[in-house]
Amino acid sequence: MIHFKKCQFYLIFFFIFTSCSSIPKNTKNSCAIFEERYLWYKHTKTSYKKWGAPIHIQLAFVKKESDFNWLAKPPRKKLFKVIPFKRPSSSFGYSQAVVGTWEQYKRETNNKFATRARFKDSVDFIGWYINKTSKILKISKKDAYRQYLAYYKGWGDYKNYKKDKKAIIYASSVRDLADNYRKQLTRCQKNLNKNKYFIF
Repeated sequence: MIHFKKCQFYLIFFFIFTSCSSIPKNTKNSCAIFEERYLWYKHTKTSYKKWGAPIHIQLAFVKKESDFNWLAKPPRKKLFKVIPFKRPSSSFGYSQAVVGTWEQYKRETNNKFATRARFKDSVDFIGWYINKTSKILKISKKDAYRQYLAYYKGWGDYKNYKKDKKAIIYASSVRDLADNYRKQLTRCQKNLNKNKYFIF
């Protein structure tokens, strides 16, 4: 009987965990994302209130970095175009934060148990990063284009972004994503704010 209850507990935990971590069906529409993952709206809103990073920009960063895949990693390089080799960076999770910057975030926020595979921690990290970018580089928190350039290049290398065509293309796509998410949110945010329940 005890063994059965234990198995039942693990099954319930597994279904809840996978339902929270699976990729939403429509990641191109902010309303669809939050209707499917209402708790994610609460987390992005909390990050906005804490750091001032707009919800639509948080979403655009996650979409561009991981496409909402909690286990996302950069593809491995290949030796002789065939043999799998090392990954180009330690990027991981929703935000694709690298180990060094993630550890800095945990120290500065005293969020010792934060994990890159959890959406709540990932959007808090993005909010923290955008806030620091605003302070260090004097970039508006509402400027999705320049904020993403700083996110992609890092604070130290931001000044060289004009030499990086890939960074400029990526930042332009994030700006467009953020603008679409913002427009979509205007149609559903009132209803999202009325919802007081935790829906998985």
